[in-house]
Amino acid sequence: MKILVLNCGSASVKWGLYAGGKPVDGGLIERVTDCAQAVREVLFTTDVSDVDAVGHRVVHGGLRFTTPTLIDDEVLDAVTRLVPLAPLHNPVNLEGIAIAREMLPGVPQVAVFDTAFHRTIPPAQAMYAIDVEVAQENGIARYGFHGTSHAYVSHRTAELLGRDPAGLNVISLHLGNGASACAVRGGLSFATSMGLSPLEGLVMGTRSGNIDPAVVFHLHRVAGMSFEAIDDLLNQRSGLKGLCGDNDMREVLRRRDAGDEAAALAFDVYCDRVKAYVGAYYALLGRVDAITFTAGVGENAAPVRAAALSGLEAMGIAVDPARNGSGERGERLISPEGAAVAVCVVPTDEELEIANQTAELLTR
Repeated sequence: MKILVLNCGSASVKWGLYAGGKPVDGGLIERVTDCAQAVREVLFTTDVSDVDAVGHRVVHGGLRFTTPTLIDDEVLDAVTRLVPLAPLHNPVNLEGIAIAREMLPGVPQVAVFDTAFHRTIPPAQAMYAIDVEVAQENGIARYGFHGTSHAYVSHRTAELLGRDPAGLNVISLHLGNGASACAVRGGLSFATSMGLSPLEGLVMGTRSGNIDPAVVFHLHRVAGMSFEAIDDLLNQRSGLKGLCGDNDMREVLRRRDAGDEAAALAFDVYCDRVKAYVGAYYALLGRVDAITFTAGVGENAAPVRAAALSGLEAMGIAVDPARNGSGERGERLISPEGAAVAVCVVPTDEELEIANQTAELLTR
């Protein structure tokens, strides 16, 4: 089966072409200001004459969409109604779907939802402690994101360790410009750091992560900021960027190594938040077999991996300095030989995961 995957982001379009589960072609268009035009460019310049299906990344599926779903007008209407929960992502996902349906009429289109992997988290993790009726009426719950990445990475971790995913407990750390942690029990999401939106949880490139909700009211009442301005502050001018002016971890590390105090503090805040989630998820899972780093920072920033897990040796968690700093790429172990908890690096491949889930749906 030949699958085209379209991953339309807020400022980029990533795509891949797969045949029999193997990559055939792919690419990335960055600094996108017109998603529809970018998708047209992909379809005009790629041989898609014999594709069997198109798999689309859709960020928010709400509570309704828990599995890959064949796209029809009813599904599009439902995804459109979820736009308020993902205003930066669902609209461009919908644009990509519209262009693919227009240019590839008759080809099955499948939506693979970021939130779907997390629909297995128990109510105690999914619910916020607010009035239940208010929450239900307004769709307020922990949805979680980066689901395709966490699904792929947790499965590949089991493969790397030669273990059955059903018997493995993994803490997956997707650390990129957006960042999230996920506790995976027996191959299923059990807890995750992002919530109603991708703003909650870890410190990110430009997003604040966890913050006292009263900060929003304080900035509105005392600083006179509009809710739109506060939204922009927390999503675009916080995280590493807010702490030190740079959201690229490579630049933060360069400045830290040169003695820049703001960069050093930003690094510490970032890593301490990751460590706190590792500890919390260890407690929730009761037993952790592996901790896996993925995405741009997780795969490439050895100092982050070391600092995020430092001091956890009593829990059986340690990073081997030589393995961690070797500069190797690809799937690998970076924990000491015989460590109680395996520490792994697994490059994520969301497009391959989307392709596999699309093919699985259509061959059932």
